[in-house]
Amino acid sequence: MRNWEALKLRYLQDELPIRLGGIASNLARIKTMSKNIAHSDLVVSLIDESKRFIEWTANDADIDTAGELVELQIQLALWQLRWTKIWADPVQRMEVAAQAQIWSDRILERSGLLD
Repeated sequence: MRNWEALKLRYLQDELPIRLGGIASNLARIKTMSKNIAHSDLVVSLIDESKRFIEWTANDADIDTAGELVELQIQLALWQLRWTKIWADPVQRMEVAAQAQIWSDRILERSGLLD
């Protein structure tokens, strides 16, 4: 079991762009790991961690970024609710992978780390 409070304290030490980059990185990992059916537990863990990162980050973001983060958090929660069906269907799993990459790109762009 993860020590979420310790992770939160460490995570919040980073500046907002780095935190956004961390969310984008998790989403990119979701995309990559979705290619291998054996990685279901890892992907579920990344989804959960990403939801927490968003919760810890949204308050510090501008209104547009915060809104986008909330939209992403809803998407992640929907994936979690349907996870067993998604993971069992290769087409749905690849759709999640594609959506995760799109979200990763959007959040990375918002982070300003590419400038």
